[in-house]
Amino acid sequence: MHISNPRAHSNAIVESRIKPDFLTCISASLALLLFAAFCQSAHAQSLFGSIDPFNASGKVAPAPSQRWMPDQALPQVPLPTAMQDLPAELNKPLSLAELTEIALTLNTRTRQAWLSARVEAAQSGIDHAGDFPQLSAVISDRISRPISGTSGFPNTTAIDLAGNSAAVTTRPPNNGVPYSVFTAYGPTLNLSYVLFDFGKRAADKEATEYRLLAANLSQNRTLQDVAFQVEQAYYRVLGFEQLVRATRESLRNFQTGLDATQRRHESGLATVADVYRSETQVGQAQLVLTRNEGELSKARGILAGVVGVPVNFNLQLQAMNAAPPVAEITKSMDELLASAKINRPDLIATEARARAARATARAESRAGLPTLQFNAQYGRQIYTNALTEQDAYTVGVNLSIPIFSGFGDTYRVRRREEEAKIAASTRDQAYSQTEQDVWQSYFDLQTAASSIASSANLVKSASQSADAAVARYKGGVGSLLDLITAQLDDTNAKVQEIQSRLDWYQALARLNFAIGAFDSKSESK
Repeated sequence: MHISNPRAHSNAIVESRIKPDFLTCISASLALLLFAAFCQSAHAQSLFGSIDPFNASGKVAPAPSQRWMPDQALPQVPLPTAMQDLPAELNKPLSLAELTEIALTLNTRTRQAWLSARVEAAQSGIDHAGDFPQLSAVISDRISRPISGTSGFPNTTAIDLAGNSAAVTTRPPNNGVPYSVFTAYGPTLNLSYVLFDFGKRAADKEATEYRLLAANLSQNRTLQDVAFQVEQAYYRVLGFEQLVRATRESLRNFQTGLDATQRRHESGLATVADVYRSETQVGQAQLVLTRNEGELSKARGILAGVVGVPVNFNLQLQAMNAAPPVAEITKSMDELLASAKINRPDLIATEARARAARATARAESRAGLPTLQFNAQYGRQIYTNALTEQDAYTVGVNLSIPIFSGFGDTYRVRRREEEAKIAASTRDQAYSQTEQDVWQSYFDLQTAASSIASSANLVKSASQSADAAVARYKGGVGSLLDLITAQLDDTNAKVQEIQSRLDWYQALARLNFAIGAFDSKSESK
């Protein structure tokens, strides 16, 4: 007689059920390991790397040594907006003041600086938006079909004529109509308002206001810079115009000397070497004239670019024949330095950026503190079937408490603090550079003023010496060497006078720019 052990039989059944499941898990794990090893292999990487379903490699040049060829027409660069409608004042000779006013309107840098300030102004509005409650609305339309968690089949809900749930029966529909799919729609209004955040929002607004101040000051400095660049280019054009006129006059003088030498050679009073020497001087003067005319053309192109007109636009400038109004600088160096520290927009802008960086660091340090926020919500649920409409109201206060962020808050605060130190160092560097600019331009102006008087005396004596040498040579009592030397001295003296005047005007413009004056009037005097 055989007596079976029920417990042993049940254990066998359980073991027979466990073993297939265990083997299945082992097989799946091995398959995953084999797949991962395949993906790490070079063959798999080369296989995946060669897949290019979107032909991305065909959108670049085929090789480093070959040009990329577009497969469609390239976009055309439009004419700048400022150049599309040039002012009518450009058709007449312009003074420096008129040219500067036009440049401030047409130059793209002034518009860029102005737009940058408007960007910061818009950011200021964004930051102040947090002072008001935030209200949003959502309108939803959804279809739902409840599924039983036990049977896995859709649930059926009966709804009576009053719109309430009822039991599903086979009685008349007044006792409940069955529905298995529900369609609902309705609006939801959400309102939130930050009640307290330990000053983070206030610090953000303070940083934005300082950045806006820096942007406005940068725009003012850009206006000064454009006016300064116009002055430099304007005086450079006038200087080269005078150099061209002086070089042409020198060329005529050398040509006169060559004619006199040729006549004396024909009369037997000069050698052929003297003729060659005179021709050499004429050729050198012609070469200098060609170079000066080229520099004048380049200076005109630079002036056109600074003003904001096409580079080939023929700007007409009013002639400046009067001597520079050289006057002694009445302000001391200390007064000029103090004026620069008060008036230079770029220097004050660096201080504004340093304060903005400190405010940003303070706001970052508040980000890890709790935030108290008021929240309210209203929603209405409307059903397309017989269910009654539902209203839902929610009003509450949320206290958000950051607990741990993986030390991210610590390092973000540290980064902002270091950025604040960099901004302060940049401000100190700008302070020292401002002093250097004022110091150098001050003595450049003094040196140029002294050179004007010296060059005027030099031109007077050199001109008289040249006239006397020409008269002596024509009279047959002077040598060709004396004539050429006197003519070269006269030319060099005129060039030095033109250069000294140009240096004085440019030094005056640099000094006014260094102290933050908007124009070259008597602020530095």
